[in-house]
Amino acid sequence: MEIYKFNNILKPVLWGGDKLVAFKRLPACDEPIGESWELSAVPGHESVVKGGEDDGLTLSQLVQRYGADLVGEDVYRRFGDSFPLLIKLIDAKRDLSIQVHPDDAMAQRRHGSFGKNEMWYILDADEGATIATGFKRPITPEEFDRHLAEGTILDVVNRDVSHPGDVFYIPAGMIHAIGAGNLLAEVQQSSDITYRVWDYNRRDADGNLRELHTSQAREALDYNALDGQVALPEPSLIGSTELLTTRYFSLTHYIVVKGLRIEIPQSHSFLALTCIQGESLIEAEGLPSSAIKQGETVLIPACAHWVVFTGSARLLVTSVPSETMTVNK
Repeated sequence: MEIYKFNNILKPVLWGGDKLVAFKRLPACDEPIGESWELSAVPGHESVVKGGEDDGLTLSQLVQRYGADLVGEDVYRRFGDSFPLLIKLIDAKRDLSIQVHPDDAMAQRRHGSFGKNEMWYILDADEGATIATGFKRPITPEEFDRHLAEGTILDVVNRDVSHPGDVFYIPAGMIHAIGAGNLLAEVQQSSDITYRVWDYNRRDADGNLRELHTSQAREALDYNALDGQVALPEPSLIGSTELLTTRYFSLTHYIVVKGLRIEIPQSHSFLALTCIQGESLIEAEGLPSSAIKQGETVLIPACAHWVVFTGSARLLVTSVPSETMTVNK
């Protein structure tokens, strides 16, 4: 095994822009790129290993080959060969649709899939950019239907002005949308299920109104879910700041100045590292060293009990918490 890098999966969409290409320092692209799927085992959109002995394997094939040594004993016991997370970078040049995601029970019943709890870390935000999460106040299903019929659903959706470093948690059932001008990292369950509630009467490339999923949204919605912005601790100037821990994923912000060592006493989970600034050399127990730079994501197998970073960088580190760990959401 090794510290794994993967080929880019870039998604052209009508609401995308050019910030992701610049952030990842890629060649110019003629299409607006809205998403970069950094780590994915979603069928049809799988991350493929770039370089090394396992070059060309998909993420699912890696899990099947190495099992608990790759993802961790606790993760493998809970999820088997199914990699449980999806990590993206998102550039919203235009407003995304107002949407909602199903929980595990509904997603399994309707789609045979994981549900979709997710979180956002704001990397950059234009002045006045906003994030919509939850309702301004609890509403009834009847109120929801009336606002949809009148085209006034935005009147009851909560919006927060976004700033770099802000964190938002969007549990399944919470109405939400990414506003224009936001560049962010998204960590979520491994699911591609979205129910579109409202899309500003926009039309697709063929001139058709984009499909809405009203009946599914009604079933999925939590009409009492309010603001999803997370209250954060005072950020550390060096080392780690825990941003959010849920039963599905944990995200920590690391600042590397010259060097930093992370001890991992129990290999219950892999680590997914996304570099959001600078660059660093990575050394991990028993694995060949590797480098990471802004816009890249790497996967460190769970068999490593320590990781050392050398250089100057800011990193988002994602893992799956043990079921015995304390969650704050």
